[in-house]
Amino acid sequence: MKPYAVLYLLLFPLLGNTQVSSGPLTVEKIMRDPKWMGSSPSSPFWSQDGKRLYFMWNPDKAPADSLYYISLNDRKPVKATPLQKQELNATGNYIYNLARTAYLYTRNGDIFYADSKTGRTRQITQTTEIESNPQFCFNETKIVYTRGQNLYAWDLSGGETIQLTQIKSGENAGGSPSGFPQRAGGAPLSGKTGSSPQEQWLQNDQLAYFQVLKERKEKKKLADAYNKSLPREKELRSIALDDRTLQGLAISPDGRFVNYRLFRAASPKPTIVPSYVTETGFTTDIPGRSKVGAVQGSNELFIYDREKDTVYSIKTDSIPGIKDLPDYVKDYPKQLEDRTKKAVNRSVNFGSLSWSPRGTNAVLEIRSQDNKDRWLMWFDRTGGGLKLLDRQRDEAWIGGPGTGGFGGSSTGWIDENTFWFRSEATGYSHLYLANSTTGEKKALTSGNYEVQKVQLSAGKKYFYISTNEADPGEQHFYRLSIADGKKEKISILPGAHQVTVSPDEKLLADLYSSSTRPWELYLLENKAGGKWEQLTDKARSDEFNSYSWREPELIRFTARDGAGVYARIYKPATPHPNKPAVLFVHGAGYLQNAHKWWSSYFREYMFNNLLADNGYYVMDIDYRGSAGYGRDWRTGIYRHMGGKDLDDQVDAVRYLVKNYGVNPQHVGLYGGSYGGFITLMGMFNEPDVFAAGAALRPVTDWANYNHGYTSNILNEPYTDSLAYRRSSPFYFAEGLKGNLLICHGMVDVNVHYQDAVKLVQRLIELGKDNWELASYPMEDHGFVEPSSWTDEYKRIFRLFETVLKK
Repeated sequence: MKPYAVLYLLLFPLLGNTQVSSGPLTVEKIMRDPKWMGSSPSSPFWSQDGKRLYFMWNPDKAPADSLYYISLNDRKPVKATPLQKQELNATGNYIYNLARTAYLYTRNGDIFYADSKTGRTRQITQTTEIESNPQFCFNETKIVYTRGQNLYAWDLSGGETIQLTQIKSGENAGGSPSGFPQRAGGAPLSGKTGSSPQEQWLQNDQLAYFQVLKERKEKKKLADAYNKSLPREKELRSIALDDRTLQGLAISPDGRFVNYRLFRAASPKPTIVPSYVTETGFTTDIPGRSKVGAVQGSNELFIYDREKDTVYSIKTDSIPGIKDLPDYVKDYPKQLEDRTKKAVNRSVNFGSLSWSPRGTNAVLEIRSQDNKDRWLMWFDRTGGGLKLLDRQRDEAWIGGPGTGGFGGSSTGWIDENTFWFRSEATGYSHLYLANSTTGEKKALTSGNYEVQKVQLSAGKKYFYISTNEADPGEQHFYRLSIADGKKEKISILPGAHQVTVSPDEKLLADLYSSSTRPWELYLLENKAGGKWEQLTDKARSDEFNSYSWREPELIRFTARDGAGVYARIYKPATPHPNKPAVLFVHGAGYLQNAHKWWSSYFREYMFNNLLADNGYYVMDIDYRGSAGYGRDWRTGIYRHMGGKDLDDQVDAVRYLVKNYGVNPQHVGLYGGSYGGFITLMGMFNEPDVFAAGAALRPVTDWANYNHGYTSNILNEPYTDSLAYRRSSPFYFAEGLKGNLLICHGMVDVNVHYQDAVKLVQRLIELGKDNWELASYPMEDHGFVEPSSWTDEYKRIFRLFETVLKK
C-alpha cells in the first residue's frame, strides 16, 4: 500500500457501509440549487501576523458565502462579525520594505503603515477619495501611492505629502504625446506656431494707433521678465491624456523614474444582445462586445526620468523580429507578397515594467498583438533604450501557465540583477532565471510537465511552485531551492492542492479535493511529511453522501496519430442491452477535466453518474487544446478547430467499442460552449459515428465570436479565411443525419444567441427536420436558475433515451 493511501483512509474512512440510499438519481434532484450538495470553502488568506486564516464559506446555506476564520489557538471556524470585516485588510496583500521590518496595506480606500515587530499601525491617508497601490520608495524614505490617477509621496520622517504627477485630460500641455519634453526617439507633436498674416497685421495696426495698448503691452513684458527672473520651485510636469486613458502608472523604487501607458481605444462596431423578459415589459438591448477581427486599441509606453526632466517614449524598432510575418500567410501568396513589400513593425501591447528591488534595473514585457511573440526587454536607465533578455516565439500563439495566456503572467526579481519568469520554450511551461546584466539564462525546472503556479519566498531562497509533475491529472505543491535547484514535495494525497503560504512560511492553507470529494480546507506544516489537519467538513451534505458516487476510471488511449489522450470513464453496473455510450465534451478557454480533483463541471459529473445508472458508458476526454499537457497539446487546434480535437472524440468511441463492447450505432455526445461546438462538428462531420447530440450554447460561426480568444487560434477572418471556413459548424450543417438538440440562453453575452439563430435558419433552408432548439429567455452563458438547468438536462436525457436505446 502506498504511504498516502494510509493517510487517505485515516482522513476519509470508507462510507459504503453507512450510506443510506435516497432513491435513484433524477435530473430534478441533481439540478437543484447546488447548496443541497454542501458547501466548500474558498479564497483563503492569512492575517498579516499569521495567527488567523480567513476564507469564504456557506455552511448555513445562506443566499451568499460569508467570511469565516480559524485561529491557530482554536482551530474551529468562526463567522467574522461586521466590525471584524470592516477592520480587515480583505485583500491579504501586504507590501514590505526590503528588511521586512515594516509593511503597507490598504483598507477602505486608505493607506496604512505598520511596524512588523510591534504591529503598531499608522494611518497615512484619511480622505473621501480612494488611495491605492502603496509602495516604499525614494530609498524607503517615502511611501508613494495613487490617488485619482496621480502619484503622491508621503515622507516617513516628517509626514509631508507631495504630488509627483499631474494628469491633464484636456489639450496637450507639454507639446508632446506624453505632456513632457521628449528625447530618445520621442517625437513631439507639431502645434500652432503663430497667427495668420491677417491677424498679425490687425495686431500691429492696433498698437500703432492706441497709445494705452502700447503702454500696457510694454508693462506686461517687463512684469513677465521680472517674474521669470525670480527663483522658484521646480514645476510639476503634466501628463496630457487627450483622448487616451492612463494605465499602469508606477514609480521606480528609487523614485527617479515614473512609467505609464497611454491607451487609445478603438471604436469597432459593437453588438447588441436583446433582452425580452424585463421588469418594464419592453425589450431592452444589452450592449455587447465586438467581433473577432475588429480594430484593436493601441497603447504607448512612456518612462519619465525625474532627475533629467526627460521622458522616454518607448519605440519598438529595435525589438528583434518586430517585422516578422507569421507562417500562415504562406497559404496566401498575394498577402505574403504585399506584407513582405510593406514590411512594418507589428503592433504590440506593452505590459508592466518590473523594477528590481532597489530600482537599478527594469524589465519590460511586450507582446505582439498577433500573439506570436512575447519579448522580455531590459530597460537602459542611462539612455532609454531596450535590450533583449528573452524572446518566446510561437507560430500558433503564446500561452501556457505564467506566459501571459489564460491565468496571466507572473515575473519578478530575486536580487538587483536576477530576473525570474516562465516560458514554454521547451514545449512545457518552466521556471527560468535571467541575469539582466549578462543576459545569461538558467532553467530551474525541466521535464514533460508544467509549472502552473509560482511564488517567491520572503527570504528569496526558495520558490514555492505547483506542478503536475507527478501526474497530468494531479496538482502538487513543492519547495524549490534556488541555490541548487532541488525540489521537495510537500503535498501528499492524489488530487489537487491549492496552497496559500502563511506569512512566516511555516504553515500552509491547503484547499484539497479529489475526483469524488469537493474542496475542503486543511492546515499543513510546510515540510515533507508534515502534519495535516482538516479544518472544514461541510463540502458533502448527508443527502449528497447518501449516493455512492462513482470514481471515474482515469485511462489513457492512443489516438490515430499516436498521441496519448487522457480520459475519464463512468461504467454502468448493468449496461443496457443496446450497449449505448455518451461522450461529455468539456468547454475550452484552456481547460482540463480528465483529472483527479473535483471538477468544476459538478452538474455534469452527477449527470454522468445518472447516465451510468441507466446503462450508459460515459467518457470524458482531454482532447487536443486542453490544459495541462504542454504547448503541442495546447496548440493542436491551431487554424482548425474541429480537426484533431474532433478526431480525438471519434478515437474515443473506437476505444469504447473495442474495450467495452459499446454498440457503434448507439453513441451520442453533449457539451456546452466549446463542447457544444464540438458536438455540432461531430454531428455534421462524423454523422455515422454520433447518432445523437446535445449542443449547449455552441459557437456555430467563429467569425461571430470575440477577438481575444478567437484570433489566437484562427488568426483573423480577413487574413486567414481558410481557418474560419474549416472550423465553423455553420458551413457543414448539410451533413446532419442524427438527432440534434440545441440549447441556448437568449441573453448570452459570451456566445451570442445569434449563433443558434443563424444555424437554425441554415437547417431550415437545408430542409433538415431532425433538430430541436430550446431557448432560455433569462439565461446568460452560464445558467443560474435551477429550473433552466432542469429543463435543459431533461431534454438531453430524453434525447439519449429516445435515440440511443432504440
